[in-house]
Amino acid sequence: MVASAEFMQAAAAQAAALGADPARVFVPHPIQDRTDEEVRALADGCVDEILGGLIQLGPAAHTPSKSG
Repeated sequence: MVASAEFMQAAAAQAAALGADPARVFVPHPIQDRTDEEVRALADGCVDEILGGLIQLGPAAHTPSKSG
């Protein structure tokens, strides 16, 4: 999940309540007042972290069926 840093504690509480431990990436808060260029810069700044988490989950998260 990707959220602004303002929601770190809320994300942790929700994950604990659901018994889940999703990968989390937090960007600086706030987001809504930023220009498109600023949001792109935030995304560019965390894309490696996001991809790293996806790659880590990749093969283990989905094992194709060997039958037909």
